[in-house]
Amino acid sequence: MEDELIVKDSNGNILKDGDSVILIKSLPVKGTSVTLKKGMVIKNIKLTDDDGEVDCKADKMRVVLKTMFLKKA
Repeated sequence: MEDELIVKDSNGNILKDGDSVILIKSLPVKGTSVTLKKGMVIKNIKLTDDDGEVDCKADKMRVVLKTMFLKKA
């Protein structure tokens, strides 16, 4: 049996590809002067090989966010 990767948000809700999430903390983006603001809704996330990270598009940039700063929308 293949172990499926389970990705959970900060509240313990299970995240899947295509879900929308909300930032629970303002986060500066490394290498840029952009800060993603608390409360920002990010749509259509993609799961990565790491259960603590998701790949998404925010402010027209591709970023990887830690799930501890996200809650399911």
